[in-house]
Amino acid sequence: MVEPTEIAEPAPAAPAAPAAPKASLRKTTRKVVAVMLLAVAVYLVFAVVSGLNKLAGALSTFAWWTFAAALALAFGNYVLRFFKWQYYLRVLNIRGIPASDSFLTFLSGFVLSVTPGKVGEVFKSLVLYETHQVPAARSAPIVVAERLTDLIGVIALIALGSTKFQGGLVWAGAGSVLVGGLLVVIASRRISMWLVAVVEWLPGPGKRLAPKLREAYESLYALTRPTHLVLPTLLSTAAWFLECMALWVILYGFHQSASVLGASFFYATSTLAGALIPVPGGLGVTETVMRTLMRQLGSVEAAAATGAMLLVRFATLWFAVIVGFAALSILRKRHPKLLAD
Repeated sequence: MVEPTEIAEPAPAAPAAPAAPKASLRKTTRKVVAVMLLAVAVYLVFAVVSGLNKLAGALSTFAWWTFAAALALAFGNYVLRFFKWQYYLRVLNIRGIPASDSFLTFLSGFVLSVTPGKVGEVFKSLVLYETHQVPAARSAPIVVAERLTDLIGVIALIALGSTKFQGGLVWAGAGSVLVGGLLVVIASRRISMWLVAVVEWLPGPGKRLAPKLREAYESLYALTRPTHLVLPTLLSTAAWFLECMALWVILYGFHQSASVLGASFFYATSTLAGALIPVPGGLGVTETVMRTLMRQLGSVEAAAATGAMLLVRFATLWFAVIVGFAALSILRKRHPKLLAD
């Protein structure tokens, strides 16, 4: 871990974080419920496509203890990513926050993980400001650093999982090159600034976007030094592997013989696809990719593939939303002025 003496100055001032709406919990709940209703419609379509009778039959023989195990693995993901959050707070010399409050603040970000715009991560900075007066601009770089290391971790799992399939070594090599390239770009200020200059030179919105990219990189520089990337990246990889294991254990509950590497490839690839498409929570995209991969590469039965996809999404995405609301409720009891506007 980084010792206090290693950080003589706080991280360079970050650009002002996007203002997260100080909406009431009632308004936030309405947004989440709207997305949940949309999810119900999407999942119903998947169920009809797979055959309601076949899906019901698969669920009737499902070992439900594996769903409980999947919930535990998903929560393990949150714990490991919280350690990364704590690490970044220490790197930025943000201190004086009780561990329990910090944990609840981290979990509260899951409340808005399914709303349009995916502002849940910025929401953590707002909560930290209202509970412990940490300027949002000070903690905002953590949000981007978290997503960056998550991206590297997920790509690493895709590369590892792809070795299970024919031709997978090519994908593994491509993934390894991509991860290595990201690390080189992140670690090199010269390369990063050159890429920003290229963006600025491009026609269209490049000139408007480039200054923001330049400011963001300067703000992130303290968090993206090579010595500060290793531990968070390892934590991210381990955390997302736990959710890959959640899919594997659920497939086991459906009596499907998927390998751990295969399940890792299915889950990590669909998670990345859902993150790249700008829809709330990757809704529809993640599910389609996950089910297709299980059917075509894993030879999982149609009903079992749909059931496993539905249950792992409940165990990860929707469980996270519930955990986020619970954490936010506890924080509001501890800090009555939180989101009082």
